Amino acid sequence: MQRQCRRLFSTSIAEPNSSKRRVIFSGIQPTGVPHLGNYLGALANWVKLQRDALPEDELLFSIVGWHAMTLPQPPKQLSDARTDILAVLLAIGIDPTRSIIFHQEHNPNHTELAWIFNCITPVGKLRRMTTWKSRLAASKNQGDDAEMDETGLNVGLFAYPVLQAADILLYNRATHVPVGDDQTQHLELSRVIADQFNRNFKAKRQLFPLPTQLSTSSKRILSLRDPTSKMSKSAPDASSRILLTDSSSQIASKIRSAVTDSISGITYDPVNRPGTANLLTILAACNDEDVNKTVSGYVGKNHGALKADVTEAVVEMLKGPRKEYERLKMDKEYLRRVAQEGADKARVKSEVTMMEVRERIGLL
Repeated sequence: MQRQCRRLFSTSIAEPNSSKRRVIFSGIQPTGVPHLGNYLGALANWVKLQRDALPEDELLFSIVGWHAMTLPQPPKQLSDARTDILAVLLAIGIDPTRSIIFHQEHNPNHTELAWIFNCITPVGKLRRMTTWKSRLAASKNQGDDAEMDETGLNVGLFAYPVLQAADILLYNRATHVPVGDDQTQHLELSRVIADQFNRNFKAKRQLFPLPTQLSTSSKRILSLRDPTSKMSKSAPDASSRILLTDSSSQIASKIRSAVTDSISGITYDPVNRPGTANLLTILAACNDEDVNKTVSGYVGKNHGALKADVTEAVVEMLKGPRKEYERLKMDKEYLRRVAQEGADKARVKSEVTMMEVRERIGLL
Protein backbone atom coordinates (compact mmCIF):
# COMPACT_ATOMS: atom_id res chain seq x y z
CA MET A 1 0.00 0.00 0.00
CA GLN A 2 2.87 2.36 0.71
CA ARG A 3 3.65 2.76 -2.98
CA GLN A 4 0.07 2.84 -4.14
CA CYS A 5 0.49 6.40 -5.40
CA ARG A 6 2.89 5.11 -8.05
CA ARG A 7 0.38 2.87 -9.75
CA LEU A 8 -1.45 3.46 -12.97
CA PHE A 9 -4.87 4.97 -13.16
CA SER A 10 -7.20 5.18 -16.11
CA THR A 11 -10.23 7.07 -17.27
CA SER A 12 -12.67 5.95 -19.94
CA ILE A 13 -14.91 8.81 -20.93
CA ALA A 14 -18.12 8.80 -22.90
CA GLU A 15 -18.67 12.18 -24.53
CA PRO A 16 -21.89 13.97 -23.44
CA ASN A 17 -24.82 13.23 -25.74
CA SER A 18 -22.93 10.43 -27.48
CA SER A 19 -23.50 6.72 -27.07
CA LYS A 20 -20.39 5.74 -29.01
CA ARG A 21 -17.57 8.27 -28.83
CA ARG A 22 -15.14 7.82 -25.94
CA VAL A 23 -12.19 9.75 -24.59
CA ILE A 24 -9.82 7.45 -22.71
CA PHE A 25 -7.20 8.83 -20.33
CA SER A 26 -4.55 6.81 -18.51
CA GLY A 27 -1.52 7.81 -16.49
CA ILE A 28 1.67 6.16 -15.31
CA GLN A 29 4.36 7.49 -13.02
CA PRO A 30 7.96 7.80 -14.26
CA THR A 31 9.59 5.56 -11.69
CA GLY A 32 11.95 3.74 -14.02
CA VAL A 33 11.55 1.08 -16.68
CA PRO A 34 8.32 -0.90 -16.11
CA HIS A 35 8.46 -4.51 -15.02
CA LEU A 36 6.56 -7.52 -16.30
CA GLY A 37 3.74 -6.91 -13.82
CA ASN A 38 3.23 -3.36 -15.11
CA TYR A 39 3.21 -4.60 -18.68
CA LEU A 40 0.84 -7.55 -18.29
CA GLY A 41 -1.29 -5.79 -15.67
CA ALA A 42 -1.89 -2.49 -17.44
CA LEU A 43 0.33 -1.43 -20.33
CA ALA A 44 -0.76 -4.30 -22.55
CA ASN A 45 -4.34 -3.11 -21.97
CA TRP A 46 -3.35 0.35 -23.22
CA VAL A 47 -2.21 -1.19 -26.49
CA LYS A 48 -5.42 -3.22 -26.66
CA LEU A 49 -7.53 -0.11 -26.00
CA GLN A 50 -5.77 1.65 -28.85
CA ARG A 51 -6.16 -1.35 -31.16
CA ASP A 52 -9.87 -1.81 -30.42
CA ALA A 53 -10.81 1.89 -30.31
CA LEU A 54 -13.39 3.15 -32.76
CA PRO A 55 -12.21 5.78 -35.27
CA GLU A 56 -14.09 8.49 -33.36
CA ASP A 57 -12.57 7.53 -29.99
CA GLU A 58 -9.79 9.66 -28.52
CA LEU A 59 -6.99 8.29 -26.34
CA LEU A 60 -4.61 10.19 -24.04
CA PHE A 61 -1.68 8.57 -22.24
CA SER A 62 0.17 10.70 -19.71
CA ILE A 63 3.45 10.28 -17.85
CA VAL A 64 2.45 11.80 -14.50
CA GLY A 65 5.62 13.40 -13.18
CA TRP A 66 3.90 15.48 -10.51
CA HIS A 67 2.64 12.29 -8.84
CA ALA A 68 6.17 10.89 -8.80
CA MET A 69 7.32 13.79 -6.62
CA THR A 70 5.24 12.68 -3.64
CA LEU A 71 8.22 10.51 -2.71
CA PRO A 72 11.87 11.63 -2.87
CA GLN A 73 13.16 11.73 -6.45
CA PRO A 74 16.77 12.70 -7.31
CA PRO A 75 16.37 15.20 -10.19
CA LYS A 76 18.67 13.33 -12.60
CA GLN A 77 16.95 10.04 -11.84
CA LEU A 78 13.49 11.55 -12.39
CA SER A 79 14.60 13.18 -15.63
CA ASP A 80 16.00 9.90 -16.97
CA ALA A 81 12.90 7.99 -15.84
CA ARG A 82 10.64 10.39 -17.76
CA THR A 83 12.57 9.71 -20.94
CA ASP A 84 12.67 5.97 -20.28
CA ILE A 85 8.94 5.59 -19.78
CA LEU A 86 8.12 7.67 -22.86
CA ALA A 87 10.41 5.43 -24.93
CA VAL A 88 8.79 2.34 -23.38
CA LEU A 89 5.26 3.48 -24.24
CA LEU A 90 6.26 4.03 -27.85
CA ALA A 91 8.20 0.75 -27.95
CA ILE A 92 5.26 -1.38 -26.80
CA GLY A 93 3.03 0.04 -29.52
CA ILE A 94 1.40 3.27 -28.33
CA ASP A 95 1.14 5.23 -31.58
CA PRO A 96 1.51 9.04 -31.33
CA THR A 97 -0.40 9.45 -34.59
CA ARG A 98 -3.39 7.66 -33.03
CA SER A 99 -3.06 8.55 -29.34
CA ILE A 100 -1.99 11.68 -27.46
CA ILE A 101 1.15 10.94 -25.42
CA PHE A 102 2.42 13.68 -23.12
CA HIS A 103 4.14 14.57 -19.86
CA GLN A 104 1.60 15.68 -17.24
CA GLU A 105 3.84 18.56 -16.10
CA HIS A 106 3.77 20.04 -19.61
CA ASN A 107 0.08 20.83 -19.11
CA PRO A 108 -0.40 23.25 -16.18
CA ASN A 109 -4.18 22.73 -16.30
CA HIS A 110 -3.69 19.59 -14.19
CA THR A 111 -2.29 21.52 -11.24
CA GLU A 112 -4.61 24.48 -11.70
CA LEU A 113 -7.67 22.25 -11.43
CA ALA A 114 -6.06 20.34 -8.56
CA TRP A 115 -5.58 23.60 -6.62
CA ILE A 116 -9.21 24.57 -7.19
CA PHE A 117 -10.26 21.12 -5.97
CA ASN A 118 -7.92 21.44 -2.95
CA CYS A 119 -9.89 24.51 -1.93
CA ILE A 120 -13.18 22.57 -1.73
CA THR A 121 -11.93 19.19 -0.46
CA PRO A 122 -12.44 18.46 3.27
CA VAL A 123 -9.23 17.57 5.14
CA GLY A 124 -11.11 14.77 6.85
CA LYS A 125 -11.66 13.04 3.52
CA LEU A 126 -7.94 13.01 2.79
CA ARG A 127 -7.08 11.78 6.29
CA ARG A 128 -9.20 8.71 5.59
CA MET A 129 -7.26 7.79 2.45
CA THR A 130 -5.67 4.36 2.88
CA THR A 131 -2.40 5.51 1.33
CA TRP A 132 -2.08 8.36 3.84
CA LYS A 133 -2.94 6.14 6.79
CA SER A 134 -0.38 3.54 5.74
CA ARG A 135 2.30 6.22 5.42
CA LEU A 136 1.29 7.58 8.80
CA ALA A 137 1.59 4.12 10.35
CA ALA A 138 5.02 3.66 8.78
CA SER A 139 6.14 7.02 10.17
CA LYS A 140 5.03 6.07 13.68
CA ASN A 141 6.89 2.77 13.46
CA GLN A 142 10.10 4.57 12.53
CA GLY A 143 10.11 6.86 15.56
CA ASP A 144 9.89 6.36 19.32
CA ASP A 145 7.89 9.54 19.85
CA ALA A 146 4.19 9.19 18.99
CA GLU A 147 4.09 12.95 18.31
CA MET A 148 6.34 12.40 15.30
CA ASP A 149 3.54 10.72 13.37
CA GLU A 150 3.33 13.37 10.61
CA THR A 151 6.89 14.68 10.79
CA GLY A 152 8.66 14.23 7.49
CA LEU A 153 5.48 13.47 5.52
CA ASN A 154 4.96 16.04 2.77
CA VAL A 155 1.75 17.81 1.80
CA GLY A 156 1.99 16.36 -1.70
CA LEU A 157 1.67 12.83 -0.35
CA PHE A 158 -1.37 13.94 1.64
CA ALA A 159 -3.09 15.78 -1.21
CA TYR A 160 -2.10 13.78 -4.30
CA PRO A 161 -5.53 12.04 -4.47
CA VAL A 162 -6.95 15.49 -5.26
CA LEU A 163 -4.50 15.82 -8.16
CA GLN A 164 -5.61 12.39 -9.33
CA ALA A 165 -9.23 13.59 -9.24
CA ALA A 166 -8.20 16.54 -11.40
CA ASP A 167 -6.49 14.17 -13.84
CA ILE A 168 -9.70 12.12 -14.07
CA LEU A 169 -12.08 15.05 -14.53
CA LEU A 170 -9.96 17.37 -16.68
CA TYR A 171 -10.35 15.77 -20.10
CA ASN A 172 -13.95 16.10 -21.20
CA ARG A 173 -15.08 15.38 -17.64
CA ALA A 174 -14.81 11.65 -17.06
CA THR A 175 -17.93 9.56 -16.51
CA HIS A 176 -16.46 6.06 -16.36
CA VAL A 177 -13.16 5.02 -14.80
CA PRO A 178 -11.70 1.53 -15.33
CA VAL A 179 -9.43 0.98 -12.32
CA GLY A 180 -8.60 -1.88 -10.01
CA ASP A 181 -10.15 -2.39 -6.59
CA ASP A 182 -7.11 -0.77 -4.96
CA GLN A 183 -8.15 2.55 -6.53
CA THR A 184 -11.83 2.42 -5.56
CA GLN A 185 -11.31 4.80 -2.63
CA HIS A 186 -9.60 7.36 -4.86
CA LEU A 187 -12.40 7.14 -7.39
CA GLU A 188 -14.94 7.71 -4.61
CA LEU A 189 -13.02 10.84 -3.63
CA SER A 190 -13.26 12.02 -7.24
CA ARG A 191 -17.03 11.59 -7.00
CA VAL A 192 -17.12 13.57 -3.76
CA ILE A 193 -15.06 16.40 -5.26
CA ALA A 194 -17.12 16.50 -8.46
CA ASP A 195 -20.34 16.66 -6.44
CA GLN A 196 -18.92 19.34 -4.12
CA PHE A 197 -17.91 21.52 -7.08
CA ASN A 198 -21.32 21.11 -8.73
CA ARG A 199 -23.10 22.15 -5.51
CA ASN A 200 -20.75 25.05 -4.76
CA PHE A 201 -20.87 26.48 -8.28
CA LYS A 202 -24.36 25.77 -9.57
CA ALA A 203 -25.53 26.53 -13.11
CA LYS A 204 -28.23 25.29 -15.47
CA ARG A 205 -26.31 22.04 -15.86
CA GLN A 206 -23.79 20.22 -13.72
CA LEU A 207 -20.24 20.72 -14.93
CA PHE A 208 -18.80 17.44 -13.67
CA PRO A 209 -20.69 14.14 -13.90
CA LEU A 210 -19.89 11.68 -11.11
CA PRO A 211 -17.40 9.12 -12.46
CA THR A 212 -18.41 5.46 -12.20
CA GLN A 213 -16.01 2.58 -11.70
CA LEU A 214 -15.77 0.00 -14.47
CA SER A 215 -14.34 -3.49 -14.05
CA THR A 216 -11.20 -4.09 -16.07
CA SER A 217 -9.41 -7.35 -16.68
CA SER A 218 -5.74 -7.23 -15.71
CA LYS A 219 -3.19 -9.81 -14.68
CA ARG A 220 -1.89 -9.60 -11.11
CA ILE A 221 1.74 -10.61 -11.44
CA LEU A 222 3.51 -11.53 -8.20
CA SER A 223 7.11 -11.30 -7.07
CA LEU A 224 9.29 -14.15 -8.32
CA ARG A 225 10.99 -14.33 -4.92
CA ASP A 226 7.99 -13.68 -2.67
CA PRO A 227 4.82 -14.85 -4.43
CA THR A 228 2.66 -13.51 -1.61
CA SER A 229 3.42 -9.94 -2.79
CA LYS A 230 2.98 -8.12 -6.08
CA MET A 231 5.95 -7.68 -8.37
CA SER A 232 7.48 -4.32 -7.44
CA LYS A 233 10.27 -1.99 -8.51
CA SER A 234 10.94 -1.15 -4.87
CA ALA A 235 11.61 -4.72 -3.70
CA PRO A 236 15.24 -4.99 -2.50
CA ASP A 237 15.85 -8.23 -4.42
CA ALA A 238 16.31 -7.36 -8.12
CA SER A 239 15.68 -10.99 -9.08
CA SER A 240 12.09 -10.65 -7.86
CA ARG A 241 11.08 -8.72 -10.98
CA ILE A 242 11.61 -8.89 -14.72
CA LEU A 243 12.18 -5.51 -16.35
CA LEU A 244 11.09 -4.87 -19.91
CA THR A 245 14.75 -4.13 -20.69
CA ASP A 246 16.19 -7.34 -19.21
CA SER A 247 18.25 -9.47 -21.57
CA SER A 248 17.28 -13.03 -22.45
CA SER A 249 19.91 -14.40 -20.07
CA GLN A 250 18.71 -12.17 -17.23
CA ILE A 251 15.12 -13.28 -17.76
CA ALA A 252 16.16 -16.94 -17.80
CA SER A 253 18.18 -16.54 -14.59
CA LYS A 254 15.37 -14.81 -12.73
CA ILE A 255 12.74 -17.37 -13.74
CA ARG A 256 15.05 -20.28 -12.85
CA SER A 257 15.39 -18.85 -9.34
CA ALA A 258 11.65 -18.16 -8.98
CA VAL A 259 10.15 -19.56 -5.77
CA THR A 260 7.73 -22.45 -6.31
CA ASP A 261 7.14 -25.42 -3.95
CA SER A 262 8.06 -29.05 -3.34
CA ILE A 263 4.68 -30.47 -4.34
CA SER A 264 4.91 -32.78 -7.33
CA GLY A 265 3.00 -31.96 -10.49
CA ILE A 266 1.70 -28.66 -11.80
CA THR A 267 -1.66 -27.35 -10.59
CA TYR A 268 -3.17 -23.88 -10.45
CA ASP A 269 -3.76 -23.12 -6.76
CA PRO A 270 -3.07 -19.43 -5.91
CA VAL A 271 -3.72 -19.98 -2.19
CA ASN A 272 -1.63 -23.07 -1.47
CA ARG A 273 0.80 -22.86 -4.42
CA PRO A 274 1.24 -19.12 -5.10
CA GLY A 275 4.65 -19.42 -6.79
CA THR A 276 3.50 -22.09 -9.23
CA ALA A 277 0.24 -20.25 -9.86
CA ASN A 278 2.19 -17.06 -10.57
CA LEU A 279 4.26 -18.77 -13.26
CA LEU A 280 1.12 -20.20 -14.83
CA THR A 281 -0.49 -16.75 -14.80
CA ILE A 282 2.53 -15.26 -16.55
CA LEU A 283 2.60 -18.01 -19.16
CA ALA A 284 -1.14 -17.72 -19.84
CA ALA A 285 -0.84 -13.94 -20.19
CA CYS A 286 2.08 -14.22 -22.59
CA ASN A 287 0.11 -16.66 -24.72
CA ASP A 288 -3.12 -14.66 -24.37
CA GLU A 289 -5.08 -17.66 -23.16
CA ASP A 290 -7.09 -18.72 -20.11
CA VAL A 291 -4.94 -20.06 -17.28
CA ASN A 292 -7.06 -23.22 -17.08
CA LYS A 293 -6.14 -24.02 -20.66
CA THR A 294 -2.48 -23.39 -19.84
CA VAL A 295 -2.40 -25.69 -16.83
CA SER A 296 -4.09 -28.49 -18.78
CA GLY A 297 -0.92 -28.85 -20.81
CA TYR A 298 1.22 -29.73 -17.77
CA VAL A 299 -0.19 -33.10 -16.78
CA GLY A 300 2.77 -35.24 -15.76
CA LYS A 301 5.28 -32.35 -16.08
CA ASN A 302 7.43 -30.68 -13.42
CA HIS A 303 8.51 -27.17 -12.45
CA GLY A 304 11.58 -27.38 -14.65
CA ALA A 305 9.43 -27.75 -17.74
CA LEU A 306 7.13 -24.95 -16.61
CA LYS A 307 10.00 -22.55 -15.95
CA ALA A 308 11.55 -23.34 -19.33
CA ASP A 309 8.27 -22.56 -21.10
CA VAL A 310 7.73 -19.37 -19.12
CA THR A 311 11.25 -18.23 -19.98
CA GLU A 312 10.72 -18.86 -23.68
CA ALA A 313 7.35 -17.07 -23.69
CA VAL A 314 8.57 -14.00 -21.78
CA VAL A 315 11.74 -13.68 -23.86
CA GLU A 316 9.74 -13.87 -27.08
CA MET A 317 7.12 -11.39 -25.87
CA LEU A 318 9.65 -8.77 -24.74
CA LYS A 319 12.14 -9.21 -27.57
CA GLY A 320 10.50 -6.73 -29.93
CA PRO A 321 9.68 -4.01 -27.37
CA ARG A 322 13.20 -4.25 -25.86
CA LYS A 323 14.87 -3.78 -29.25
CA GLU A 324 12.59 -0.87 -30.13
CA TYR A 325 13.16 0.73 -26.72
CA GLU A 326 16.93 0.60 -27.14
CA ARG A 327 16.56 2.34 -30.51
CA LEU A 328 14.11 4.98 -29.33
CA LYS A 329 15.91 6.05 -26.18
CA MET A 330 18.83 7.19 -28.33
CA ASP A 331 16.61 9.39 -30.49
CA LYS A 332 16.20 12.28 -28.06
CA GLU A 333 14.90 14.69 -30.68
CA TYR A 334 12.08 12.35 -31.70
CA LEU A 335 11.08 11.78 -28.07
CA ARG A 336 11.12 15.53 -27.42
CA ARG A 337 8.93 16.15 -30.47
CA VAL A 338 6.39 13.46 -29.51
CA ALA A 339 6.13 14.88 -25.98
CA GLN A 340 5.78 18.47 -27.21
CA GLU A 341 3.14 17.69 -29.81
CA GLY A 342 1.22 15.58 -27.31
CA ALA A 343 1.33 18.32 -24.67
CA ASP A 344 0.04 20.89 -27.16
CA LYS A 345 -2.93 18.68 -28.01
CA ALA A 346 -3.62 17.88 -24.34
CA ARG A 347 -3.64 21.57 -23.39
CA VAL A 348 -6.11 22.40 -26.14
CA LYS A 349 -8.47 19.63 -25.01
CA SER A 350 -8.25 20.41 -21.29
CA GLU A 351 -8.63 24.15 -21.81
CA VAL A 352 -12.26 23.56 -22.82
CA THR A 353 -12.97 22.27 -19.31
CA MET A 354 -10.84 24.90 -17.58
CA MET A 355 -12.53 27.84 -19.31
CA GLU A 356 -15.86 26.78 -17.87
CA VAL A 357 -14.32 26.04 -14.45
CA ARG A 358 -12.75 29.51 -14.29
CA GLU A 359 -16.00 31.14 -15.35
CA ARG A 360 -18.01 29.33 -12.67
CA ILE A 361 -15.61 30.16 -9.82
CA GLY A 362 -15.24 33.81 -10.91
CA LEU A 363 -11.65 33.71 -12.17
CA LEU A 364 -12.17 33.83 -15.93
